Amino acid sequence: MESPISRTDLNCISLADPDIQKSVELLKQACLDSGFFYVVDHGISQEFMDEVFYQSKKFFDLPHSEKMKLLRDEKNRGYTPMLDEILDPENQVNGDYKEGYYIGVEVPADNPDSNRPFYGPNQWPSEEVLPKWREVMEQYHREALRVAKSVARIIALALDLDVDFFDRPEMLGEPIATLRLLHYEGGQKTGQVSNPAKGVYGAGAHSDYGLITLLATDDVVGLQICKDRNAQPQVWEYVAPVKGGFIVNLGDMLERWSNSIFRSTLHRVVLDGRQRYSIAYFVEPSHDCVVECLPTCKSETNPPKFPPITCSAYLSQRYKDTHADLSAYSDGKA
Repeated sequence: MESPISRTDLNCISLADPDIQKSVELLKQACLDSGFFYVVDHGISQEFMDEVFYQSKKFFDLPHSEKMKLLRDEKNRGYTPMLDEILDPENQVNGDYKEGYYIGVEVPADNPDSNRPFYGPNQWPSEEVLPKWREVMEQYHREALRVAKSVARIIALALDLDVDFFDRPEMLGEPIATLRLLHYEGGQKTGQVSNPAKGVYGAGAHSDYGLITLLATDDVVGLQICKDRNAQPQVWEYVAPVKGGFIVNLGDMLERWSNSIFRSTLHRVVLDGRQRYSIAYFVEPSHDCVVECLPTCKSETNPPKFPPITCSAYLSQRYKDTHADLSAYSDGKA
């Protein structure tokens, strides 16, 4: 049984505000409360954001057979069809009623680094099918990483660390940063309006894996957060879209780093039958980065709650747990 859904208020952080201490306090309050906040004045123009959404829609409008030519590979690059992902297997009857497209850090196949998980060449639609598409997405990837690094500096200060803590090479100097385009089909096409009582969701309840996520959305409400995952019944609240800004949330790695002082919050997408487009940018540190309790987040009375783990090992397991086995597509089962 779930409580009625209300709308939550989130703190809003302007990256143009010269009062950095004000931004730190707003972020710290948000991270202790819900792990979600808005970021505005980030330097990406509205005109370019509109272009990214336009190009995303052009891809999802392609015939299914055309999109399946770019089915995600073992590096998690490319197209993810409807129901490919099941984020909340205990409560979902099928999978997520969304399709997506993964774009990671571009590493040529002949570069030794391409042998590492989550690194390698991206899959791109041909220029004939979608001219300019690659150019737009690569530019957005660069711009979003710049914004993420700015947010990470405020997070560092909020955790009483040096401002450049996350800028180091083993952190965000060589990040695993993944852009994911998302399309939730409208009910008129699939007949699927979200119904939590029946286990039908646009995206099942989950927390994000990494450091932080930047989410840009259209104006269709759908994102819900649950500030206390252990409450019975769980209380879910809608997060309103913010025009031209990002909804930012903390991931599980940051919760581990901060020894659970900062929150990685459960969230899901519940749809009312309208189509919804969003663009998520997942930011994680480098492969070999060891995620372990920060010195400022432990004490004799609050010892580390999690064992150290490398970023690469942690992410690999989380992706494996939530995505369909690729062999299901070659076997014609999915």
